[in-house]
Amino acid sequence: MNLSSPFIVLRLPVYKPATYIFAALFITGNLLLPQLTHLIPRGGLIFLPIYFFTLIAAYKFGLLTGMLTAVFSPLINNWLFGMPPAFVLPIILVKSCLLAAIAAYVAHKSKRLSPLLILLVVLGYQVAGSFAEWAITQSLEKALQDFTLGLPGMLLQLSLGYLLLKLLGRYEF
Repeated sequence: MNLSSPFIVLRLPVYKPATYIFAALFITGNLLLPQLTHLIPRGGLIFLPIYFFTLIAAYKFGLLTGMLTAVFSPLINNWLFGMPPAFVLPIILVKSCLLAAIAAYVAHKSKRLSPLLILLVVLGYQVAGSFAEWAITQSLEKALQDFTLGLPGMLLQLSLGYLLLKLLGRYEF
């Protein structure tokens, strides 16, 4: 069974209103999903919700939409809800931007969608982000936290991210 399929990537430019409309929708998703997961003790650390719609935005709609989602989601979440706390914002922003860059690159270069490609995206931003977190915090334990506590979140990004992208795969203007 071949799970790889052709994928239409929409690289939305800076001058199109659709870029900002889609970014706003994905940012909204990244505002609501963390609120739901924070109902569960340590839900944010376990399910990594702030990254989910960044993955979708960047893989389907390109780097600009992905970066807008990556940057504004944590900042607005912090401003409105105090989560993530200010002291982890730099790390979340680095990981979010890495996710947007890697997802947009993989989608653009492959023009395909498969669980393996999504796995490469998730592992890519997590590994690179862990090195960045280690450099920032000087704590290997904190840097590896997403691989210990956050494994369910990475699996959800892989499975639900793939399914949602599969639904959006043929969508174009």
